[in-house]
Amino acid sequence: MQQPLVAVSTDVRQFDNYTWHAAPQQYIEAAIAGAGVFPLLVPSFGDRLDFDELLSSVDGVMVTGSKSNVHPSLYGGDPSEANGPYDPARDSTTLPLIRKAIERGVPLLAICRGIQELNVALGGTLGTEIQEREGTLDHRAPVSDNQDERFGIHQTISIKPGSCLAGVFGAGDIKVNSLHRQAIDRLGSKLQVEAVATDGTIEAVSVKDARAFAVGVQWHPEYWVRSDSNSAKIFRAFGDAVRLHAAAKVGARAAAE
Repeated sequence: MQQPLVAVSTDVRQFDNYTWHAAPQQYIEAAIAGAGVFPLLVPSFGDRLDFDELLSSVDGVMVTGSKSNVHPSLYGGDPSEANGPYDPARDSTTLPLIRKAIERGVPLLAICRGIQELNVALGGTLGTEIQEREGTLDHRAPVSDNQDERFGIHQTISIKPGSCLAGVFGAGDIKVNSLHRQAIDRLGSKLQVEAVATDGTIEAVSVKDARAFAVGVQWHPEYWVRSDSNSAKIFRAFGDAVRLHAAAKVGARAAAE
């Protein structure tokens, strides 16, 4: 099968006197090398975009991580500068795209900021500066100019038995590179917990009764997709779901002819 198309979220950034809609290369590379799909960057123009038309043309959606945070006004949080930076154009695009993808049964993989967007899109809330909570680990990246050190695999998480991700990794503990200062607080009503850190922080979720693969992870499998088996497994599972969705569309078209 040809590389199926996967819609990829973009951040809005200002540099070189231009406004750019862009995604980090690690995610794009992981989509190609790890999932075997063709990543298609979706500009963040919110309701100016026809999401139904987009989802008729692609076979998956990947929502990337970012330095920006979901705007707290979308979940009743504190919209202070301390809880930023923000990217409202991205929010206005990813949240409805996530809802539409779930509704239409299009495979979805949401990473880091993506899992937080998934939770907010389905009515959940986020906790900010979680490292300041008593009994919570400091999930932030270590201070370093070396990206490999910042994205080092060091945190233990526990995969829930019988969960979607137990079918990917097996149940039990695995090591991941989770680095964040926000996390899911109140879980969205359509979500279920897939994995937690040793301090109880939610590290992965899935959509209940989803028609296709619909998973969010708080860690960064894109960074080590070529060298870490667990990072590769999540992208392989997503890619397999995308190809299954693409094949089903081909079969449906053939049956209609």
